[in-house]
Amino acid sequence: MNYLTDGPSESPHISLFAHGAGGAMDTPFMTLVARDLGDRGIRVVRFEFPYMAARREGGKRGAPDRQPVLLDTFRRVVEEHGGGAKVVIGGKSMGGRMASLVADELGVRGLICLGYPFHPPGKSQLLRTAHLTSLRTPALIIQGTRDQFGTEAEVSTYELSKAIRIEWLRDGDHSFRPRSSSGVTERQNLERAVRLMEEFFHTTATFRV
Repeated sequence: MNYLTDGPSESPHISLFAHGAGGAMDTPFMTLVARDLGDRGIRVVRFEFPYMAARREGGKRGAPDRQPVLLDTFRRVVEEHGGGAKVVIGGKSMGGRMASLVADELGVRGLICLGYPFHPPGKSQLLRTAHLTSLRTPALIIQGTRDQFGTEAEVSTYELSKAIRIEWLRDGDHSFRPRSSSGVTERQNLERAVRLMEEFFHTTATFRV
């Protein structure tokens, strides 16, 4: 498996960071977050699920792998990086959701989801939250307030585990981009997301409830 790494190799903080359904591990979003976290002393390891790796090798745009393949990939990546007790797992959108499905099983230090897909766009009745009601792993979800996969108004009504902390980025969409009239920039939202992630590593991802 191919990895992209940022941050000091000797860091005690390791983040295994997965991409979303449509973007590879080296998209501008993934790269900016990984490099900014690396600059803050956190070791960030990016990787790709098999379908995305196949796209890179052959150029064919296949659909995402079935869920068992995605979850097994996460299990393998965690094993290759020393086991759950050593790492925080997570990712963008689908990557974060897959991480949340194995977090308790693998006993990871923590979970970070950037733009969690609480439901498909336009289908708010199809919730992807059943496992989040009993999650034990300390978790940080960073979400744009107008994310079409789960707005602030929608998510406020969900029953979620007390292990989950949700932070909202002003006027952000699924990739944290605000409208020009919002008074905040995309870069500002991303910088706040990275600060929240850094804080989570130092203060929260050290215990399990």
